[in-house]
Amino acid sequence: METHPRRTVLAAALGAAAAAAAAGTAHAHGDRGERRFVKRRLKAMSLEEKVGQLFTTYAYGQTADTTAAADVAANRAAHGVDNAAELIETYHLGGIIYFAWSNNVANPDQITALSNGLQDAALADCGTPLFIATDQEHGLVTRIGPPATQLPGAMALGATHDPEAARAAAVIAGTELRAMGLNQNFAPDADVNVNPANPVIGVRSFGSDAEHVAAFVAAQVEGYQARGDLAATVKHFPGHGDTEDDSHAELPRIDHTYEEWQAIDAPPFRAAIASGVDLVMTAHIQFPALDDSLRPATLSEEILTGLLREELGYDGVVITDSLRMEGVRDGYGDDRIPVLALLAGADVLLMPEHIDVAFNAVLDAVGTGELTERRIDESVTRILGLKYRLGLFGNPYADPELVNDVVGAPASLEAAQALSDRTTTLVVNDGTLPVATDGGAVLVTGWGVTTNARLVAEFANRGWSPTGLVTGTAPTQAQIDAAVAAADGKALIAVATNNAKANPGQAALVRALAATGVPLVAIGVQNPYDIASFPDDVNAYLATYSYSLDGLESAVRAILGSVNPQGRLPVDIPRADDPGAVLFPFGHGLSY
Repeated sequence: METHPRRTVLAAALGAAAAAAAAGTAHAHGDRGERRFVKRRLKAMSLEEKVGQLFTTYAYGQTADTTAAADVAANRAAHGVDNAAELIETYHLGGIIYFAWSNNVANPDQITALSNGLQDAALADCGTPLFIATDQEHGLVTRIGPPATQLPGAMALGATHDPEAARAAAVIAGTELRAMGLNQNFAPDADVNVNPANPVIGVRSFGSDAEHVAAFVAAQVEGYQARGDLAATVKHFPGHGDTEDDSHAELPRIDHTYEEWQAIDAPPFRAAIASGVDLVMTAHIQFPALDDSLRPATLSEEILTGLLREELGYDGVVITDSLRMEGVRDGYGDDRIPVLALLAGADVLLMPEHIDVAFNAVLDAVGTGELTERRIDESVTRILGLKYRLGLFGNPYADPELVNDVVGAPASLEAAQALSDRTTTLVVNDGTLPVATDGGAVLVTGWGVTTNARLVAEFANRGWSPTGLVTGTAPTQAQIDAAVAAADGKALIAVATNNAKANPGQAALVRALAATGVPLVAIGVQNPYDIASFPDDVNAYLATYSYSLDGLESAVRAILGSVNPQGRLPVDIPRADDPGAVLFPFGHGLSY
């Protein structure tokens, strides 16, 4: 590895003793060396530096000191600065989060250089390394695409009914993230998806059974944190699994009783805490049985302190969900939200709408006595302690010479495809699958331009002659008629569906294609519940839980008999006409 002189000096200035003391103690809270180190650091920090550590936010650009016109303009509009380095210097930030929309994740080399540049800026500012985070849940929520290994998401892994599969996926993902300089992953999702209409969780959950989800959450926490240099985050406390509203746009309400919370929502969080999870992320939800004031959980002392810290015994870092979301901003000013979150028990304030307003609001609250500096010190102590345990004070950098050997390594890609093959769930089959013929004409239709192209390519790669016809999210009658016409003379129809209940045109398409008499396979490429909209109209139905390349490849391999479907439903699928009745139960799955 080429030595960077400035980084060598800055890292050395943090003290070799910190690195030595941290060795072997990552994730073990409260080590004596950690306490001494943190106490000294805290004593040397100004109030402004301590307040800055409470914030994790985003910045536009592929480099820390970007001069790209579009990124500079976006940063000025969002934060009043030109780039991430200026943002860190201005607010002494504790962390940065990466997104594709903020132009942070072009490729592994760029991500690694960005991470190292951000750490340079942080160490030059106040000598405290950064948390660098993203939401790499995989499946539906994937922030870093290929060549990084693309792994099955939570519900897909839940379909294996093997927590070791989830652990293996987390080890691969965590190793690749750390190789690119990230040290936090906002995963796994610990919500129990008991509501099929949930618009924000769905396949991000491991399933609808609390103990099942708990086992998978614990395995992923342990997998992500196995190396000791990456922090896992469970979310969204106290549980976001039974909502029909999206907290990005409004404030959902969960009407579970306290006893139902204990039985349904709490077990995955208890399991995560028992596994030593480093962070717990809050939910922007109302939960009257837990706090009858109807404050969002993010702003509720009863929930964050009384329940999470005192009842569940959690002593790690509490991070809010994004403070830009309407679920928390509805009814609260941007100058009040960060103060109320800290009073409730949060430690890290994620992505406030206006960093200057939030930063100054916390300083002002200390000045007026609404927040004490002792309260700030409590959170900063937890933050510095976690950074210490992750080894960031010893060396926060990633090695640019190794990143391409780690990210997307052949063994990881092979493991990801093998995991994907284990997730595909055959829910319905009248004997049509596996397809007996070896090649022929196939119509590939239904939802998704990219999904259609991927399925077409997979059939073509296996000797079939596919015709692709995209009908979209809400097929029109004209599109349905075109699909029926295209089915003429075909040996097989493969139709992709996504959220069919909310888009009845998809079920109409399936029924019209079924009437042609051509063998029809439906592929639910996100939530597995689509089959409830057409239970008697298909010859076979596969659930992939994702429209990822590996997931779609596994589906085609299953259709053609190259692999035997092994997945079993991790959720109950209710009837569309009677949601209280189960159409296909948890654990259902067919094989050949």
